[in-house]
Amino acid sequence: MQVTSSVREPLVTGGKTAHDVTEDICSQLEGRPSKSWMIGMAVALSALGIGACAVFILVWDGIGVWGLNKTIGWAWDITNFVWWVGIGHAGTLISAILLLFRQKWRMSINRAAEAMTIFAVICAACFPGLHMGRLWLGFYWALPLPNTFGSLWVNFNSPLLWDVFAVSTYFTVSLVFWYIGLIPDFASIRDRATNKISKMVYGALSFGWDGAAKTWSRYESVALILAGLATPLVLSVHTIVSMDFATSVIPGWHSTIFPPYFVAGAIFSGFAMVQTLLLITRKVMHFEDYITRGHVELMNIVIIITGGIVAIAYTTEFFMGWYSGLDFEDYMYMSYGAATGPWAWAWWALIICNILVPATLWFKKVRTSFVWSFVISIVVNIGMWFERFDIIVIDLSHDYLPSSWSMFYPTRYDIGVFLFTFGFFFTAFLLFAKFFPVINMSEIKSIIKSTSSKENK
Repeated sequence: MQVTSSVREPLVTGGKTAHDVTEDICSQLEGRPSKSWMIGMAVALSALGIGACAVFILVWDGIGVWGLNKTIGWAWDITNFVWWVGIGHAGTLISAILLLFRQKWRMSINRAAEAMTIFAVICAACFPGLHMGRLWLGFYWALPLPNTFGSLWVNFNSPLLWDVFAVSTYFTVSLVFWYIGLIPDFASIRDRATNKISKMVYGALSFGWDGAAKTWSRYESVALILAGLATPLVLSVHTIVSMDFATSVIPGWHSTIFPPYFVAGAIFSGFAMVQTLLLITRKVMHFEDYITRGHVELMNIVIIITGGIVAIAYTTEFFMGWYSGLDFEDYMYMSYGAATGPWAWAWWALIICNILVPATLWFKKVRTSFVWSFVISIVVNIGMWFERFDIIVIDLSHDYLPSSWSMFYPTRYDIGVFLFTFGFFFTAFLLFAKFFPVINMSEIKSIIKSTSSKENK
């Protein structure tokens, strides 16, 4: 009996030609912004403005305006730092690792994911800086300055210093990788431009790209080299971030499972954020032929896999806390005490958003639904924020001295600074979507003959 496999869904629909790709994507950059873009920008700028007021008061008065106390010295600041760094993971994963594995489905989504990485890492970097208080008086203590301040600084044994190296390297490589990929598309926009200023700006950004065979050969070589450099960074950055906790002796933190667990969680939340942004972009910018149901399903499959790894990590943490027999482990973030105590609302938010809701993606109808994929992607990111909050705040609230146990209550300045990063992130992404091509035109053109719908053949 002969068995035949089903035909794969096309990656590009609508029978697109190379000229159609250029027209569809470049037309979004030309002319006045759409009404939906203007509304989005107004909301983002409002959030940025309100948040900027909170940041100003924080810098002026100091971090005492946050809801921190003697027991919980880290709360929303480090929670948001880890959350934003995690979101930045999907961009490099989609761009670098899937490029090395020659996955063609990445080509419609890698540009937006790379931009998301840049903006998310900038948002993450705000929190360690603001936590320093008067940043201008001591930011240099976080930099590698050996033999300058004596034998104490810099302490190369501290994971906090490793964060500086890892995150700054990750940001630099991701930024270069993103910009290199934009150069051929900048040249296409330059050649179409009728405005003298636009022609000059995009001409400068394209670095004199001429489209010659040798130029393309060098471009592809550089892309592969950068992908090779970026791939280990996907694993190293959140591994090092996890060591901020894993190298301590706080109950619930001293765990060897944290590095792989944090990496899986970062990819889990990062893909969810990419899903959110791309589904909005798909609808607003009319990219239905380029961001298809197949792309959404494949991204949901990655969310299922990484979500499963995270669920196993939760189960392991819960079991080890119980198996240890230590009373103090009963108050860690993944324990019976957390599930039934004063932080139960945060614990159950984590379980519902990160395990129960994503589990519905096992059903194909849910996995291929644009509406449900959008809703689940938002729920996952809410759940991953609660995961970081639970790890940090629940574990710090119950230390080895019961007389110092306390609760954390965020102030309007905790919320305001978080709002500031959201305002910056969406303002930056909207500006990117208006002035830069959201979809990689040169890569899409390379696959339209082999992966487009029948009308194009």
